[in-house]
Amino acid sequence: MPKPVVLIVEDEPILRMDAADFLEDAGFEVIEAAHADEAIAVLNSRHDIAVVFTDIEMPGSMNGIALAHAVRLGWPPIVIVVASGRVAPRAGELPPNVRYFQKPYGAAELIDALRPTD
Repeated sequence: MPKPVVLIVEDEPILRMDAADFLEDAGFEVIEAAHADEAIAVLNSRHDIAVVFTDIEMPGSMNGIALAHAVRLGWPPIVIVVASGRVAPRAGELPPNVRYFQKPYGAAELIDALRPTD
């Protein structure tokens, strides 16, 4: 059985590496992106991404909320999870069926949210 592929979008390298490590340990294949523009390029080049896990605040042409909307429009089946340590999305700001986690988040709860349901 192939591992679910998670695209982590996080501009802080240490946080991105930490998330990649614990997700790989949980049985995911991990691809890393430093910002939304890089994430869109990955999504356009790969067809096996099952989950996008993104920070809200990051540099580039869009933040994590805008990225969540772009993913929902362009790749509707992808599971999307958004996290932030400073900015909480307002009611209705995220697309439907997107989970939000406040940093620091619990690894077990996050892993459960990232597992594709099909």
